[in-house]
This record gives sequence, structure tokens and C-alpha cells, in this order.
Amino acid sequence: MGDRDFERQLQGWSLTTAEIMYRLPDFQNLLQTYIWQDYDLAPKFPRLIKFLDFWSHNLEGPLAQVRVAHAGIVGPVELRHVGAEWKLH
Repeated sequence: MGDRDFERQLQGWSLTTAEIMYRLPDFQNLLQTYIWQDYDLAPKFPRLIKFLDFWSHNLEGPLAQVRVAHAGIVGPVELRHVGAEWKLH
């Protein structure tokens, strides 16, 4: 991962995965799945929106459903007490 990717993560960009279901052009009753993954900025997802806009205007398979998941990779450390103590020696 390059420095630019790490800098984006610090600015709130996260790994985004979209499951895109689309109808086959010749068989509208059949659905096909395509997985798209890239770094994007939640909650507006500008890269995903740009990709879906390209799809709608340039590809024949009409979109049926898009499910989006994202997870921040860089964030604050979470510490919590678990209620147990281990002692050595």
C-alpha cells in the first residue's frame, strides 16, 4: 500500500465492497452478480456512484439491486477491561 492510500484512510476513506445484481440483456428474468471493490468515502460513496453511473449509461445489463458494505481500516485503538488478570511467577 502506498503513502497516498494510507493518507486517504486517515481522511476517512475505507474499503468498500458492492454486490451488484443486474439483469441479463437477453434474458430479463435472470440475474447475474458482479462484485466491485475499491477505496471510497462513506456515506456518499463518490467512486461507487461514478461506477454505477458509467454502468447505467454504457452497459446493456440493467441494474436490479446494489448492496454496499464498508469497513474502516485505520481507526482508534479500542481497549477494554475483560475482568481477568494473569500473573507470571
